[in-house]
This record gives sequence, C-alpha cells and structure tokens, in this order.
Amino acid sequence: MSRAGRRGAPPPARAGGEAAPAYTRGEMAVIDVAGYVAELKDHAVDHGFHVHDERHFVETYSLRQFWEVDLHPEEGCGGPIDLHLALEVDPRALLDFEDAVVALPDDVEPPDKWSFPLTFTWGVPPLPNGPDLLRLAIDLAGVGGVDLPLEISATDSFGSVTDPPVRRLTIVARREVSLARVLAGEELLCDTFDRALAVSRFLLEAAPSWLDE
Repeated sequence: MSRAGRRGAPPPARAGGEAAPAYTRGEMAVIDVAGYVAELKDHAVDHGFHVHDERHFVETYSLRQFWEVDLHPEEGCGGPIDLHLALEVDPRALLDFEDAVVALPDDVEPPDKWSFPLTFTWGVPPLPNGPDLLRLAIDLAGVGGVDLPLEISATDSFGSVTDPPVRRLTIVARREVSLARVLAGEELLCDTFDRALAVSRFLLEAAPSWLDE
C-alpha cells in the first residue's frame, strides 16, 4: 500500500475553515489522532470495559492536545472504581514524525522514535479503612506486571483534629504510544488493556473492605 493510501482522514478544521497545522501536510493527515482514540475506545470495550465519557482539550497557543476517556469494568457499573485514560498529543512530535514519513519512500517504514504519553489513572473514593501501601504495591505489581508498571501513593486527610484519617489512593500507570506503530495499525494495546482490567477488578474486589461496606 502506498504511503498516501495509509494516511487518515482530513484533519478537523478550525473556526473559519482553517485546518489545524499540527495535523496537516498538504491535504491529508499522516495520523488521524481522533480516529486512533476512537479505536482505543472500541478496543477497551472488547477487553471488558464500558466507556463512560470522553473529553478533548486543545491549548490555545501551544496547540498541545489532550484526549481523555473515562472507563470502568463492565461488571463495575455504578461501583466505586473508575479508570481515567489521558493521551497527550505534542504537536512538535507529530510534526517531526509527519516530516519524517513524508520524506521516506513509500516502501520504507518510519523509525520508531516518536511517541505520545498515555496515562492510566484509577479513581478510588476516600477510604475510611485504607490499605497498607507496601502490601498493596506488592500485590498490584503482580497484577500489572511489566506491561503496566504502577505508581501508588496515598494522602491521609482529617475532617477535624478528633476525626480518624481518611485515606485517598492514587494509582497511576504510564505508557508510551508509538507513532510508527499507530501509523501501521499495530498500537492497540491489547496486553495493556488486559492488565488494566485486571487491576480494576482487583481494586473492585478490595474496595468494600476499604470502604467498611
């Protein structure tokens, strides 16, 4: 397939019909970021998640974009655990990648040296009976594995000096999304979504005891 044939849909237009420069080279976009986010949502559903909400933000001056998707395990609708995905699109990385792709012959693939950061953040309500952080970190390390390394932290808050502490957990995983693999249609994150679902189910099972339910 020619390189022109692999390109995505035309980029979204700005007000007044002007195309956003971070996505264009001539008439077409090298990578259709909105289409890739839609594929990620569909793939998340295939891996046992429900999509709850989606947001898209663009910084006015830098043109940096943020795509956010809220998910939860399909068996956890209405439950205390949510998963927040955030894809950060750096227009400089996208332009550099686009320039490299356009300069290559049709039968040569671009090098795998450009990426966007993708962040997974689990939302857990305040916990009156919070877990031991070290024990939780050890348990979740086995669940996330090398495909999804997890960062775990907590903040204890007190309603008043006589109240017991209420613990709020922060669980974050970070992964790089390869632009070369996105262009080739290979960056669908199957193993990552499987691990994310396992982490979500672990938290869903543990949450009742943490919440004193």
